[in-house]
Amino acid sequence: MQINPGTAEFPHRQIAAQLKAQVRRGDWGPGERLPSIPAIAELFGVAKQTVQRAIDQLRVEGILITKPGSGTYVRGTRRRLNRLSRGRYGGFRGYHADLAARYRQQLVSVGRAPAPPEVADAFGVADGTELLCRRHLVRTDESPVEVGASWFLPGDTAGTSLERAEAFGRPLYQEAEEATGRRYTTAADTISARQPSREEAETLQIRPDTPVLHLLHVAYDAHRKPIEVAQATWPGPMTTLTEEYPIPAPAPDPDPDPGLVLG
Repeated sequence: MQINPGTAEFPHRQIAAQLKAQVRRGDWGPGERLPSIPAIAELFGVAKQTVQRAIDQLRVEGILITKPGSGTYVRGTRRRLNRLSRGRYGGFRGYHADLAARYRQQLVSVGRAPAPPEVADAFGVADGTELLCRRHLVRTDESPVEVGASWFLPGDTAGTSLERAEAFGRPLYQEAEEATGRRYTTAADTISARQPSREEAETLQIRPDTPVLHLLHVAYDAHRKPIEVAQATWPGPMTTLTEEYPIPAPAPDPDPDPGLVLG
């Protein structure tokens, strides 16, 4: 292990690159603890602060995780997500067994809450309007991987099962369709990257400077009126969103006008 002082690359980036290469080679496996920061600093002949910057870089990239009072570990590969919003609807509008096998969703709260701006805009109401909110937390065997909420207009949900603080034995959208009498026909997803709020960082067990991916999912009925506005926030470095889709074949060239004379 060494750094090249003659290169323009910062020392902490050189160290980060070498540590990353060792992880990829399998020198340290998922869940394995790295040497201490003083030990790594001694190996490279640099200050501990330089190694700390390298560790911080790899932690933000999702390669390492720091456990206070314990050390720095290679992040387990099972925390990586592979999920798009359309996955919640499953095959043939049924329960998505693959997601259920990998993730456990816990209902956190149900009740009226002021709508945040993006939710209010989607419903076409004023910011802070009281809407029905069902908040949830999704976990793997290792840790929390998603915080989210589903919002509904109170006029659609008054006196229905959606107001009860209980989980359903089927996907939420199916319960919402029955409760509201409205069918989900189209949906729009908007995904953005940002820094987490303090509450999100604490719930997801990430540092405040770790970026997150945020999803706004708006489901519409046949009249293009929103039924549900859902939010989901995932730790950015541990999250991948992958979609497989067909690519249409090129359309054949139209037959030339038989009345057109060329040449």
